[in-house]
Amino acid sequence: MSTPEPRIVNVLLVEDDPGDVLMTREAFDEYLHNRLDVVTDGAEALSYLRNEAPYADVPRPDLILLDLNLPRRDGREVLEEVKKDPSLQHIPVIVLTTSQAEEDVLRSYQLHANAYVTKPVDFEGFIEAIKQIDHFFVSVVQLPTGRDGG
Repeated sequence: MSTPEPRIVNVLLVEDDPGDVLMTREAFDEYLHNRLDVVTDGAEALSYLRNEAPYADVPRPDLILLDLNLPRRDGREVLEEVKKDPSLQHIPVIVLTTSQAEEDVLRSYQLHANAYVTKPVDFEGFIEAIKQIDHFFVSVVQLPTGRDGG
């Protein structure tokens, strides 16, 4: 009996810091076997998620890694929009931010974030955090497979 091939998971990173984008890409390239797409502000994230131009043909993400402090529309607004949209609300959203402020943690969970992770400041810690998120949400947790939100 052969083991089934692991499913490739589509991950959307919403992050405006080029250094954090680079480290996340490196973690995915070196250690993880999932697809990573990146957008750099909240308005772009919502266009991506709604398959609006220029994102009409992108796959629906299985997991969203969301920074809170973003240009144009901040992460809190993006999280609120995702969780109130019936076609998107099933997608797990992991807040991945530098903020350790209790009000940010509380507000994120009030907006139905699936997890809140404070970014480690060192490279090795950051890579390890990304690997642990991936392991938990890809290997441990069963994600919805339907692309229609149902």
